[in-house]
This record gives sequence, structure tokens and C-alpha cells, in this order.
Amino acid sequence: MKLPLDVNGRRLADHLIRRWDFQEVRQTGSHIVLQSSEPAFHISIPAHKPLRLGTFADIVNEVAKRKEATVQQLLHRL
Repeated sequence: MKLPLDVNGRRLADHLIRRWDFQEVRQTGSHIVLQSSEPAFHISIPAHKPLRLGTFADIVNEVAKRKEATVQQLLHRL
């Protein structure tokens, strides 16, 4: 599956909050910090429109690895 090119940081953060059990901890400047309790970790997402493809891919890959999911599962209905 190809990564979408038009995803902004807020949209990705909202998707992770709704579907992947993240909580927004804070927003510092243009970065949204999310926290997951299972497994416990933090991730910072730039609130840019759109996210750069490399940044987006890094975030998605890290979350998929930590949540023991595939990238396709993570991006489903994004």
C-alpha cells in the first residue's frame, strides 16, 4: 500500500487517538505529543500541512512496530 501524500499532522494524531488508544499529552509549538499506555511510549507529531513523506513514514512505522500491527492496519480508514 502506498502512503497517502496529503495527510496533515492533526489528522494523523486524531486517527491515532480515535483508533489506536493514544492520548494527547500536550502540544508544544507545532508538535503534538501523544502517549500510549499499551505499550507505554510517547510520539511527537509535527502539526504540518501536509506532513513530509519521510516524517510520515517514520511515525507510521514506529507506531506499527510498537503496537505490533502492520502499516496497512494502521493506515486503514485514515
